[in-house]
Amino acid sequence: MDLHPSPFAPEDFPQMDALDGFRPMSAAMGMKYQGRDDLLVVAMDEGTSVAGVYTKSKCCSAPVDWCKAHQEQGAARMLVVNAGNANAFTGSYGASSVKAVADAAAKLADCSPFEVFMASTGVIGEPMDPDFITMHMARLMEGGAGSLVDWHKAAAATMTTDTFLKVATASADIDGVGVTLHGIAKGSGMIAPDMATMLSFVFTDAPIDAPVLQALLSRHVETSFNAITVDSDTSTSDTLMAFASGAAKARGCAQISELDDGRLETFSEALSALLKDLAKLVVKDGEGVSKFLSITVEGAQSDEAAKRVALSIANSPLVKTAAAGEDANWGRVVMAVGKAGEMADRDKLSIWFGPMRLAHEGQRDPDYSEAAASEYMKNAEIDIRTDLGVGDGSATVWTCDLTHGYITINGDYRS
Repeated sequence: MDLHPSPFAPEDFPQMDALDGFRPMSAAMGMKYQGRDDLLVVAMDEGTSVAGVYTKSKCCSAPVDWCKAHQEQGAARMLVVNAGNANAFTGSYGASSVKAVADAAAKLADCSPFEVFMASTGVIGEPMDPDFITMHMARLMEGGAGSLVDWHKAAAATMTTDTFLKVATASADIDGVGVTLHGIAKGSGMIAPDMATMLSFVFTDAPIDAPVLQALLSRHVETSFNAITVDSDTSTSDTLMAFASGAAKARGCAQISELDDGRLETFSEALSALLKDLAKLVVKDGEGVSKFLSITVEGAQSDEAAKRVALSIANSPLVKTAAAGEDANWGRVVMAVGKAGEMADRDKLSIWFGPMRLAHEGQRDPDYSEAAASEYMKNAEIDIRTDLGVGDGSATVWTCDLTHGYITINGDYRS
């Protein structure tokens, strides 16, 4: 498949230094892709805590089932990610293949299989031979330091239809000690997350208990990965996980065991910012993307209602194709507000494209300029803001346009 690079592909990527407690490795298995790495293994120090949120799909993948079943024990020693096969809708064979990988990884890491977490992305419904993974995983683990890769290469090994790396890094201060957060993500299509994105992983050396890490992750996913959409389709494999090695304890940082610990503030802010950065990168690599849209809804009954209206706008094929065609068709925003099922007052509704108010109090703004609005739509990044006029709720979501490129990519995805 010939994938054209996204126009939003970064010119460079943030430096991501080695992170104490984590050893990323990658290999080329050839399960689907040739000439590139498609297996990521991250070995972790004993004592690493884990948190995760996953797809709500009733047809979730075998790895999602495994992670959800074993996450509550709160400890992790290895993450195994493969690209090219989602191991979803594969029945009992899929479950047994996951167990085979976990058992093999546990022997290599001298840990419990329940401390091994997995994620798979790619084609749905294709049985996955675990030998592909276990053979290359053993070679990586036995290779020691010579098998280690940097975080950029780690992210690349998880990609499918992505056209650029999605990586981010952040820092925070806990107890006067600096801690680091590294994040990687993959995702381009089948993006309308319902608890997470396609695949995303955060690694930190901060010493944070699993329940606290889980609470932070669950809170911040709502304003990041759960606030993006490319095509309104929720994946069977949506997985967002965070791992905390606690290595910063060696530098004098005390363990954090309570969510109301004031020392968590800067870490929480850093995690929120990092997740938003990764989520926006997923949208900016949306399949066939040419425009990046920020959709803000204000004046709703509640923040939750505002988000539902914003997603109604963001998921509208008519809004998205208008953006692709650089058509300032604000009537389609009116349509999307009206169908959302949330309270809105037609005669109080106002709509802005960028700095220009196009509609006000239920009709076209008296100062509306078609020429100015059309010129604004030529921008690569477009801001759409709507005030419903019925309350104080607000929310922002991010999406992209819908182009012929999306159809081309998905018309022959399995080829």
